[in-house]
Amino acid sequence: MNEIGLEPLLRRDRAIVAVALAVIVTLAWIYVLHLAAGMDMGGMDMTGFRMISTGLEMAMAPAQTPWSGAEFVLTFAMWAVMMIGMMTPSAAPMILIYARAGRMASAAGSPLAATGWFVAAYLAVWTGFALAATSAQFALGRFALLDPAMASASNLLGGVLLVGAGLYQWTPLKHGCLSQCQSPLLFIERHGGFQKNLAGALRLGGEHGLYCLGCCWALMAILFVGGVMNVAWIAALSAFALAEKIIPAGWRVSWIAGAVLAAAGVRLLLI
Repeated sequence: MNEIGLEPLLRRDRAIVAVALAVIVTLAWIYVLHLAAGMDMGGMDMTGFRMISTGLEMAMAPAQTPWSGAEFVLTFAMWAVMMIGMMTPSAAPMILIYARAGRMASAAGSPLAATGWFVAAYLAVWTGFALAATSAQFALGRFALLDPAMASASNLLGGVLLVGAGLYQWTPLKHGCLSQCQSPLLFIERHGGFQKNLAGALRLGGEHGLYCLGCCWALMAILFVGGVMNVAWIAALSAFALAEKIIPAGWRVSWIAGAVLAAAGVRLLLI
């Protein structure tokens, strides 16, 4: 196929993938915002209670009531949707380049199915993190370390999480993972190029998801400091995860953020 005929296909595929990603992110954020709105109890005293997800709404339950299986599943769903809304934008450059690489590698076939599996594997990794975060929330709740807004009720816990996240920003592991996320085309080339078969697309999407997880998991953990359903906190972390991947000197952003987080954590520990 000549370049004149290929270019419309490239534009079409990019448009389809971009629209699909926008829909996924929009739906995730609508759900998160809806649940967050349900956290407003109009100034009601929440002492002795905790907020739980009922699937479509937030409700109160006595703090000492044991978690049911349904509560765990619905809390997991809340975390999973939140991770999709937060992390899909930061992966969008990689996903769009993957779709383009597929079309250029095989103009006669469609890369959209393979791109879909790539995205599915990427999001599966963050769904796994959501399961771990749900388990952490369960454990912290049992020891009364979270307040009704699902934020740290302990300066010690909040300070340790902030210092830990700040120090992690300076580690070789963080920067090794970040470097894999900052150069989408190079990542695809280094990891075998575009994979149009199911197994290959899943493997590559999963690998990218693991690097992304290695880059951002500590940042996501500090949701327990600002509040799991604190929209401003969620938006700030989501924007930062995107910024450090697309800004040319993203590692400097990461280092600065690490220093700020560690200093905030030390301050909280000293209060």
